[in-house]
Amino acid sequence: MMRNNRPRTGEGWVRAMSQPDAGFDFDRYRQLLAEADDEPKRLAFINLLVDEKAKDKLAGQSLRGRLAELGLKANK
Repeated sequence: MMRNNRPRTGEGWVRAMSQPDAGFDFDRYRQLLAEADDEPKRLAFINLLVDEKAKDKLAGQSLRGRLAELGLKANK
């Protein structure tokens, strides 16, 4: 069982995955998935996808909140 969502092996690989990106990068994810050749790397990849989706949702909520403060409404 993993604790703190960080695998004990492949930590250098996890750091390489955590590079900043400008949105959903299919090529980056395809490469990371191809490199996920063992269970800890696959779990780290899944955690990365979940974390990045959560960041996207928070950014959207923040934007909607800021627009609401300005009396504007965001289109979906």
